[in-house]
Amino acid sequence: MKPSAGQRVTKGFATLLLICSTLFFIFPFYWIVTGAFKFQTVATQIPPEWFPLKPTLQNWSDLFKNPVWRWTLNSFVIALLEMFAVCLVSASAGYVLAKKLFPGRKIIFTMFIAAMALPKQVILVPLFTMLADFGWVNTYRGLILPAIGWPFGVFLMKQFAQTVPGELIEAAKIDGCSEVRLFSTIILPLLKPALGALAIFTFIASWNDYFSQLIMTRSTSMMTLPLGVATMQGEFTTNYGIMMAGAALASVPMITIFLVFQKAFTQGITMGAVKG
Repeated sequence: MKPSAGQRVTKGFATLLLICSTLFFIFPFYWIVTGAFKFQTVATQIPPEWFPLKPTLQNWSDLFKNPVWRWTLNSFVIALLEMFAVCLVSASAGYVLAKKLFPGRKIIFTMFIAAMALPKQVILVPLFTMLADFGWVNTYRGLILPAIGWPFGVFLMKQFAQTVPGELIEAAKIDGCSEVRLFSTIILPLLKPALGALAIFTFIASWNDYFSQLIMTRSTSMMTLPLGVATMQGEFTTNYGIMMAGAALASVPMITIFLVFQKAFTQGITMGAVKG
């Protein structure tokens, strides 16, 4: 059956709108990448040069005069460890809240929901005081451990764990499966789509967590890549070419992580919205 004229017009309009939206969101990334290969005078000129006619690698050379590899390593260590820890803790807590019956379960889940409404800036002062008492300021522990109990992660995994059939869990228990084995061999594989989505959210949130990292770090050697790139901004002048080169470098891991977990991310978003 051929689509009607109205359907063709609607489809064409939707396609055009999608293309325009894509170009709108891709353009800042394009501007950063091309700006990384422009001289300072060209990067700030009006009217702008939409494509570098005389590309240069000077920005990249100046960028790597800083301890960029150390900053990148710090970012990877913090983001990856935080990602694995958040996924494990959130999956455990979400499974317990979804499938275990115990007094106060609804109150605990309500507290997680309430914690999601709190801006991170509200708890930074007491959090910094507590970490300073522990001696964890300017350490990996101080940057990673506070983020492990992410309320959104517990909420996401709890909603998804509710779709796991209770009969499957009962059958495993009848066969003599222990709680540890049940969780590791049955529950975790079933939660894989949601874990993929949570892994992307956690990695990106940790990689871009500029404010917390600014508060918790004291030395140049403990800086992350976004924080280190931000320090290149001068008091009176800013070399936008170097800043764009650093921003382009910082965006590569996030794009890579999304491409790796893209399928699981899509499944986690769509399946987590359906109760079964």
